[in-house]
Amino acid sequence: MRKWKRRRPNRLQTNPLSLHKWSLLSVVGKDTNVMLVALAAKCLTGLAVGLRKKFGQYAGHVVPTILEKFKEKKPQVVQALQEAIDAIFLTTTLQNISEDVLAVMDNKNPTIKQQTSLFIARSFRHCTASTLPKSLLKPFCAALLKHINDSAPEVRDAAFEALGTALKVVGEKAVNPFLADVDKLKLDKIKECSEKVELVHGKKSGLAADKKEFKPVPGRTATSGAAGDKDTKDISAPKPGPLKKAPATKAGGPPKKGKTAAPGGAGSAGTKNKKGLETKEIVEPELSIEVCEEKASAVLPATCIQLLDSSNWKERLACMEEFQKAVELMDRTEMPCQALVRMLAKKPGWKETNFQVMQMKLHIVALIAQKGNFSKTSAQIVLDGLVDKIGDVKCGNNAKEAMTAIAEACMLPWTAEQVMSMAFSQKNPKNQSETLNWLSNAIKEFGFSGLNVKAFISNVKTALAATNPAVRTSAITLLGVMYLYVGPSLRMFFEDEKPALLSQIDAEFEKMQGQSPPAPTRGISKHSISGTDEGEDGDEPDEVGTDVVDLLPRTEISDKITSELVSKIGDKNWKIRKEGLDEVAAIINEAKFIQPNIGELPTALKGRLNDSNKILVQQTLNILQQLAVAMGPNIKQHVKNLGIPIITVLGDSKNNVRAAALATVNAWAEQTGMKEWLEGEDLSEELKKENPFLRQELLGWLAEKLPTLRSTPTDLILCVPHLYSCLEDRNGDVRKKAQDALPFFMMHLGYEKMAKATGKLKPTSKDQVLAMLEKAKANMPAKPAASAKATSKPVGGSAPAKFQPASAPVEDSVSSTVETKPDPKKAKALGVSSKAKSAQGKKVPSKTSLKEDEDKSGPIFIVVPNGKEQRMKDEKGLKVLKWNFTTPRDEYIEQLKTQMSSCVAKWLQDEMFHSDFQHHNKALAVMVDHLESEKEGVIGCLDLILKWLTLRFFDTNTSVLMKALEYLKLLFTLLSEEEYHLTENEASSFIPYLILKVGEPKDVIRKDVRAILNRMCLVYPASKMFPFIMEGTKSKNSKQRAECLEELGCLVESYGMNVCQPTPGKALKEIAIHIGDRDNAVRNAALNTIVTVYNVHGDQVFKLIGTLSEKDMSMLEERIKRSAKRPSAAPVKQVEEKPPRTQSVNSNASMQRKGPAEDMSSKLNQARSMSGHPEAAQMVRREFQLDLDEIENDNGTVRCEMPELVQHKLDDIFEPVLIPEPKIRAVSPHFDDMHSNTASTINFIISQVASGDINTSIQALTQIDEVLRQEDKAEAMSGHIDQFLIATFMQLRLIYNTHMADEKLEKDEIIKLYSCIIGNMISLFQIESLAREASTGVLKDLMHGLITLMLDSRIEDLEEGQQVIRSVNLLVVKVLEKSDQTNILRHAPAWGLCTSYFLYVDFSSPR
Repeated sequence: MRKWKRRRPNRLQTNPLSLHKWSLLSVVGKDTNVMLVALAAKCLTGLAVGLRKKFGQYAGHVVPTILEKFKEKKPQVVQALQEAIDAIFLTTTLQNISEDVLAVMDNKNPTIKQQTSLFIARSFRHCTASTLPKSLLKPFCAALLKHINDSAPEVRDAAFEALGTALKVVGEKAVNPFLADVDKLKLDKIKECSEKVELVHGKKSGLAADKKEFKPVPGRTATSGAAGDKDTKDISAPKPGPLKKAPATKAGGPPKKGKTAAPGGAGSAGTKNKKGLETKEIVEPELSIEVCEEKASAVLPATCIQLLDSSNWKERLACMEEFQKAVELMDRTEMPCQALVRMLAKKPGWKETNFQVMQMKLHIVALIAQKGNFSKTSAQIVLDGLVDKIGDVKCGNNAKEAMTAIAEACMLPWTAEQVMSMAFSQKNPKNQSETLNWLSNAIKEFGFSGLNVKAFISNVKTALAATNPAVRTSAITLLGVMYLYVGPSLRMFFEDEKPALLSQIDAEFEKMQGQSPPAPTRGISKHSISGTDEGEDGDEPDEVGTDVVDLLPRTEISDKITSELVSKIGDKNWKIRKEGLDEVAAIINEAKFIQPNIGELPTALKGRLNDSNKILVQQTLNILQQLAVAMGPNIKQHVKNLGIPIITVLGDSKNNVRAAALATVNAWAEQTGMKEWLEGEDLSEELKKENPFLRQELLGWLAEKLPTLRSTPTDLILCVPHLYSCLEDRNGDVRKKAQDALPFFMMHLGYEKMAKATGKLKPTSKDQVLAMLEKAKANMPAKPAASAKATSKPVGGSAPAKFQPASAPVEDSVSSTVETKPDPKKAKALGVSSKAKSAQGKKVPSKTSLKEDEDKSGPIFIVVPNGKEQRMKDEKGLKVLKWNFTTPRDEYIEQLKTQMSSCVAKWLQDEMFHSDFQHHNKALAVMVDHLESEKEGVIGCLDLILKWLTLRFFDTNTSVLMKALEYLKLLFTLLSEEEYHLTENEASSFIPYLILKVGEPKDVIRKDVRAILNRMCLVYPASKMFPFIMEGTKSKNSKQRAECLEELGCLVESYGMNVCQPTPGKALKEIAIHIGDRDNAVRNAALNTIVTVYNVHGDQVFKLIGTLSEKDMSMLEERIKRSAKRPSAAPVKQVEEKPPRTQSVNSNASMQRKGPAEDMSSKLNQARSMSGHPEAAQMVRREFQLDLDEIENDNGTVRCEMPELVQHKLDDIFEPVLIPEPKIRAVSPHFDDMHSNTASTINFIISQVASGDINTSIQALTQIDEVLRQEDKAEAMSGHIDQFLIATFMQLRLIYNTHMADEKLEKDEIIKLYSCIIGNMISLFQIESLAREASTGVLKDLMHGLITLMLDSRIEDLEEGQQVIRSVNLLVVKVLEKSDQTNILRHAPAWGLCTSYFLYVDFSSPR
């Protein structure tokens, strides 16, 4: 006996589909003996026919193997495999095996591709319009469209048959959008196949196929009658038997649908979609260069052809102009697109060196793509050149326009794939970043339909790993655009990136939150949206979401769910069980998105839901949440065997376990919809159990979900008897939940059915229930409108909420939305469920309730007499916890809730303490709206408001933090206007936590915090603020230390030394310690602060700071020397701070008042916050950081108003200045010369000298020159000479490095600026008293700048360059004559020969 015969009996195992090497599947897939393969395939056929639907769970294993085995050409094997796969199809659905079939479609073997297409055609015949939705049809059409262009004729014919069958089943209206790119010949072939197809419903599937004539494949015989690919009835005739049986056993509904769909398709065959045809794909062969030249010469002028490769760029430019005119005049049908672009690519082609010619060339490409029948063949010729030029400064925009036009002609998905591939095959980072930028805009214009998410993610990961920051930034921007369409799940693909990069990605995603994708304005997406009727409009959001879900790559994890892992999960030792669960979580987390086949994992996890160890139960629930997100809508097949057991866990006695179970159920329902949960008796059986926790949670869940559904299965009526039982339950919470759910049951079942169901109740119970039904009937809500379809019905293949950012917008109005109000304890326990809660919150439709409207229409803050005083006494007497913590613990939050319950509206409190950050944003928005109208209430609850805001400082969500800071700015402005004074209790429970946020990495947050600290000084003494800020300098966060030191400097500068607490000496000693800090920003901030004190008190500062190390002292001395300010003879008059008023005992004691506060301008506050950035302090001297709008005097109030530069009147700056007595703080934290408007105005004008804008700088220099030329006013510049000279040589450096290199800038403007600078300095150095004020270091830098200017060869090339050089010679002479000779001689060795050269050139040059 031969060996294979000995093997034969052993291959039929007790478990025929066990996945070991001797299983049937192993024989089909791996055995080389064709007889055994055919026999194993027949066994599979028998199993599938016998087991029917029970075989469906194995279909995912078997189908890919059979399809791969179609590479076998033996007729008997092919026949057996066809019988097997047809029988298996009837045990499952096309949806369940779609991913496996689509994966095989990309196989390179033509026989496999042919047989797969034929199998799809046979499968389609068993479908109806309802069982073949757009979401399922789209990927199949996309794959089949590739096959109709295949080189093998049998593959093309099979694809035509499959597409024709789809057209017959669902009609032209559904299929045409996917055939928009198909040319007329192929479209006619598809329609021809469609007319020959006869569906399974009541007719033989092979009859229509008998008439088809396909080219025979070698080795094929008349053995596939079921496939309809031969015109004889042979041994395959019995095969359709099982194919027909299953549909025949179903109700008459589906066959009727099938019959109505067929005429619909035929009826619409004559009406072609014009918009679809306008964007159809043009297919043309690649032409030789000779043919292209011949065609081009027929439509272009002869001179144009001749001058294309001229060596003279002007001739090439003229040629391009003629080319463009010719293209503009051509008719679409006459334009030979491929020939024209071939001519453009002709030498020099895309290597053109003249940018004007290249711009024209790129523009012509765009014109050809827009006006002609542009094919992908033509696009391939030009795309490489376009990508090469996209990063060019001058030609980049033209290249992008051309690429957009090509994308419109050839479809964005194909164009994007080509462009990305070309860009990342180059090494030019500029091209890569600009390509990514173009793609970001293109997606917004064309929409996301059809794009390959998997390929994009791969390219984006490559870009994120680039060393060039511009490429990374562009990649992050593209991710933000993709986030609009894909949703939060996009982040899962990038969780393994570095934390710094991940934080940038998160920030970009955060910007996109709440935004909807823009409507497409280009391409087929635009046509398909505008062309649909009202019925299809409702489906549009579903379709978009579904597309994205379908495109996401999914991983097969069944091979990782081994028997060892399953036994581990069921082990007796809880530690081993935990290890098993950890492994499962890791597998799912690593795979991100998974296929629905997960082996024996459901059974193993189901066992753990009953585990005695509650920690393992929670861990299992977390895994099931992961599983729902990873598997997506396919999770619905596990609802009955795994979802219902999750509902059982809702009856657990522990709050945290129930909360986790509820979050898991919500996560599953979000993916599956509610249909699978409500079908059958499972839910009613759960409600039947007399467990108060289970009933309470389940009824609450149903009350939340039922209002969102447009329809429910009839099985919902089975729950009604148990609902009535719950209405009389001994537990009050169960009764309340049952009453709440009653109107929603009635909404779907109707009053009559509900009343009829009371017939089995006892008479007394029946009367009570009927009374409740009458009451519920009055409050019964209407069913949601059709527009809610996208969010309330993610059944079938539709996407979950996270993939539907384009769905109906969520109403912002708090009063119009019914939100679930969770138990406060439960909200803390939810943890992982916050995301699910957020999504479910968005799904709840608006439901008006008069009671709720009345509740929300009242005040949000309730004034309780002496409430604040009592809270302060309780905290002082240690009756409650003192508000002091490192991170807020639960007891602090519960305490704050309790305190708020008596003085904050209940609905607002629910929003404030919700587990979802979106509700915090809503609460803040409501508080901002009521700020002005409820001043008394805000002040009465101020301590509680500030405490709640400190909790928000510990949130990780930036949007909440930003809104909280915005509210605080408005709040302290209001308190200042109301002359309120913060109490010690309020300050101590708020300021330390605010100072923590001054060290945030984001500039915008730091600026807001500094602005709030500034405004707080108007309601709380600066001397009391000082110790809090001083404490902040001890932080480990270097940014916080630097910002606090800057703020201390501002306080000292504004209020003088009296603000330093406990004493100036101690405070300055602590500040001076930071001079030796290892962080540069902290050192600079400490030095700046001590220099500020030096400017007020002079040398006394050295006594106050005590002994410093030699290094620190030298740094301080150098900084003082470089300071442009001089110490005043006497310190500025100290600002007296008003002590807080003693609280009274009446009800208004909380409303303490202070004297009139000075009106600080918003620009001044902004300038104060800007000065707090150490980076700016390193780059620019502090006197250049002034950013004041106005400086004026107004009846005892110091106002800061910046004069407009062009309207500045020089006479105004010499008017006498009245110095008012400041009541709280002085005008500006930036300059200490508080007694002179003149100095501050000159400071501002000098700061404009170094501006990057030439006109601004020239205007400032003109005004300074006017001052210097008038003897009586020139002395106003005294004390500002170093400052002016520094600004001047900074401008010289800017001209040398930037302006001279800018080709777009007119050189006359630069000469004019040089003239103003040199003229100003000559005027300055003619006044000896002012010239002698220039310090040594400044003179050195000035001379260096002038030498650099002299050596700049670019000056000599300018028309007036020689005159500039002569002026510099004259200036140097003036500098040497008028400056302090001691300062000059100090650096004589450094200048030496240069000085001699200047003198020689100056006196030897003709005057």
